Parts: sequence; structure tokens; C-alpha cells
Amino acid sequence: MAKLAKRMAEVEASGIRRVFDLAAKIKNPCNLSIGQPDFDVPAPAKDAAVEAIRAGFNRYTITQGIPELRDGIRAKLKQSRGWEPEDVIITSGVSGALTLAVLAMVDPGDEVLVGDPYYLGYKQLLKLVGAKPVYIDTYPDFRLSPERLERAATPKTKLLFLNSPANPTGAVANEADLKGIAEVCRRRGISVISDEVYDAFSYEGPAASITKFMPEALVLNGFSKAYGMTGWRLGYAAGPKEILREMLKLQQITFVCAPSMTQKGAVAALNLPTESNIAAYRLKRDLIYEGLRGKFDVAKPAGAFYIFPKVPRGTDTEFVERAIAKECLIIPGSVFSERNTHFRISYATSEEQLRRGIDILNALA
Repeated sequence: MAKLAKRMAEVEASGIRRVFDLAAKIKNPCNLSIGQPDFDVPAPAKDAAVEAIRAGFNRYTITQGIPELRDGIRAKLKQSRGWEPEDVIITSGVSGALTLAVLAMVDPGDEVLVGDPYYLGYKQLLKLVGAKPVYIDTYPDFRLSPERLERAATPKTKLLFLNSPANPTGAVANEADLKGIAEVCRRRGISVISDEVYDAFSYEGPAASITKFMPEALVLNGFSKAYGMTGWRLGYAAGPKEILREMLKLQQITFVCAPSMTQKGAVAALNLPTESNIAAYRLKRDLIYEGLRGKFDVAKPAGAFYIFPKVPRGTDTEFVERAIAKECLIIPGSVFSERNTHFRISYATSEEQLRRGIDILNALA
């Protein structure tokens, strides 16, 4: 019998993957579960990656990533938000960056603040390293306010996970809240990891970043969402040299480096326009919100491509099971929360599928 590490008893399998497994058994599902853009990778990025492969650029790169991509990210961050991070490293997806950051920054027993609802990876990675997640309840408006943060923080608090625009709620933090959050964290000596992978998907104006008020924050971002490169596994971390130096040591013995040819493709993608895709997703956001708000208690998301309605009765699992029985795939909210009262929809799909899903869900309500 295999002798597994005790820590694995703490880590749970993804509830999203379980829904994917169910999808494989349905002939024509209305799939509102996948957090993946339905548009393709831009042609210039594809061409650059293919050219790199054919030119023989298929070996390891330096661990921190190719200079032209790192320099391009620095320039874009300076141009878009006036922020000049001390350093940038390229990672194997934002998930890779998140894993390295947690391993580098969090000790067993540390308290880490997480807004609830949350991206499911935060909870599982913290459990993996033996840290204590402390959840900040943000229902019903999903706003991580300085006041809520202050109430949750203790002398043992080491770190805050910040995610805006947010998965699974689509909430976007405003500048006033980010300024207040920075003040609380600096006064209490709390570090911040700001997960900004959905920053392109902000429908009421550019998404604000805590770096305006806390330039020493560690920012994680990548190419999966804005450029549809989910399978290319390419992200980055930007921020203090002290943290990135330790993350780089860990990358050397784990991921080694991000895929070489996708780095070349990202250089070509970095400054391509995304406005048309974002405009299309704003229309999808409006469609799903207007379609559901008559039957569901639901907050209008300002970003990302998710909406998080409250179940009309019973638990989230019971409602999701009824939806799946009608061939509509959605995710129970308890995958992302300590509550079991909501469910997540991804509207990263066609308008036809969204309308079909709206009809099914409204009928169930």
C-alpha cells in the first residue's frame, strides 16, 4: 500500500473538475462552467510561436524568462498604471506563480486573509503548506472593504490574497477601497499578493490596482484570459526583488522555466488590442445579468467573466444537481466559499448557449 504524505489529506480535488467529468457524459450540454475564453489566440501570437518552434527555439530558457518578454511586461505596467516593479519573472501560468509565491512567503501556522468567495486555489495551496486561511465574509455585495479587512486581521496575520476583478463573483475593487486596504496592510505589516489575471475584463472603466497605493505588493498576472492562451501556460510575477529571488530559486527546482515558444508568442501578443473581445464580453455580462435578475438574487458583476447568483431554495449542490439533470452545467458556490448558498456561471461562451442556460435556470427557479 502506498504511503502518502499526510498533507494530502488536507487538499481537496477541484469541484470544477467533477463537473467537467459530468459534462463528458452529456451529449449536448449547455456548459456554463468553464472559466476559459471562447475566443482564439491572436494570429500574430500563434505565428510567433510557430516561427520560434521552426527556428529551433525549443530548449530551456533562463529560469526568469526571456529578456524581451520581461522588458515588455515592465514597459506595459509602467505605461498602463505608472508602476515600475523592482523585478519581473515569467512563470508556468498564473497558477505556477501562485504556487511559487505561497511556498516562498507562507510558513506553517501563518494566518492568511482570503476574501470569501475566493478562487479555489488559494484555499488548497494554503492548506498544502499548513497555513491557516482566515476568511473575510464579503456577502452580499462581494466587496472587500478596509473595514471588513480590519475586523478579520489579527497580530498573527501575515498575508492578504487580493483578487480583482474576481473569480467567482466578477467584483472589481474601487480605488478608495484599495487605498484603505493598503493603509490597513501597511500599518499591520501584512504583505499582499494581488491576483490580477482578469484585469483586462473590467466593464465600467480600467480596473484599479493596489500598486498605486502599495507599490511593494506582489502582482500575479498572465496571458490565459486576455489573449485566450489558457493552454499555453504562461504567467508572470512582478514586485519586490526579495520575494522574486526566492520564487526563482523554487522555479529552478520545480517548473524550471515557462515554455520557450509560448514566451515568444507572448512577446507578439503583449501589446495587441483586446477591446473588441472585452466589448463582446460586456454584452454577454449584460445578457446573463438581465436574463437572471428577475428570478434570482444576483449582483451585477463589473469584471471577469463570471456571475454568482444565489440559489432560490435549498443548497447550492442540490440546485446544481437539478441544473445538470437539465443538461446545464454550473458550479456549486461552495467550491469557492465557506457558504453553500450560491452558484457560479461562466459566461465565456456563445450568446446562444447563454440564452439556453437562462431559460433552463429560470425554469428551475
